[in-house]
Amino acid sequence: MGASRPAISVQGLTKRFGGFTAVDSVSFEVQPGEVVGYLGPNGSGKTTTIRMLCGLLSPTAGTAQVMGVDVVRDPEGVKPHIGYMSQKFALYDDLTVRENLEFYAEVYEVPREVEQERLAEVIRLAGLEGRTGALASELSGGWRQRLALGCALVHRPPLLFLDEPTSGVDPVARREFWDVIYQLAAAGTTVFVTTHYMDEAEHCGRVGFMHRGRLLAYDTPRALKAQHLHGVAWDLAANPLLEAVEVLSGLPGIAQARLHGDRAHVIVTPGDWTPENLTARLAGHGITVSAVQPVEPTLEDVFTLLAHQ
Repeated sequence: MGASRPAISVQGLTKRFGGFTAVDSVSFEVQPGEVVGYLGPNGSGKTTTIRMLCGLLSPTAGTAQVMGVDVVRDPEGVKPHIGYMSQKFALYDDLTVRENLEFYAEVYEVPREVEQERLAEVIRLAGLEGRTGALASELSGGWRQRLALGCALVHRPPLLFLDEPTSGVDPVARREFWDVIYQLAAAGTTVFVTTHYMDEAEHCGRVGFMHRGRLLAYDTPRALKAQHLHGVAWDLAANPLLEAVEVLSGLPGIAQARLHGDRAHVIVTPGDWTPENLTARLAGHGITVSAVQPVEPTLEDVFTLLAHQ
């Protein structure tokens, strides 16, 4: 495969189930070695997209090339080139960590002469040293995710699909899992990861936002913020908080207002408001503002704005 050929190239990819359109004419490209985050709430079409790209689901319309293979015409042809870690990755609870890895090495037809080398490589990469004799059933959620990743990597695929890989694991395990993703990318692996955690999007080279089957935007985090957020972000300590968000949402010059922890988070059009006059306006509604803090805009701000357009 030439270096200039995209790892993934999708044009007008569509999947309908009866009268329901799960994925609606999606188009994008992923370059070799990229980490791409595919974001959106549950039910937005992320998993359906991945299943089509892995050759597990036939598209209703559109084209998809994955590692140079036409997935629509040759869904089986793509499978040796990819690793796929699904939301419900099949680990065998009555097998040990090593036995699960050996099983997947056989499934992926890893040659016998390199199998032990590959297993050692995967165990080291996933941080599974010292746990190879543990039954899969004994592992916590974070360790099960590491093992599932190891199983998807055992044949050393150049492209890795991760579907909600950190769902249901604690924040420390999430951070450690992303460390592993970076190691893979640094070694040249292309990673396509779905998530509904907006903070994880900041770790990606490029990000796609899915909403109700449509790809709303696709670019680098920096470019998405520059393109869609024409304002500054403030966090307000206000009481009562819910009423503050409601009032802010109705004011001119406020692009969006939402709850963010124990603060009201707003995107303000430059020049329309100062902290002082905004505080005074809220006071007129019986709302007390004790602090206004400038903050960095986030990709969650971008998604919220796009989803409500």
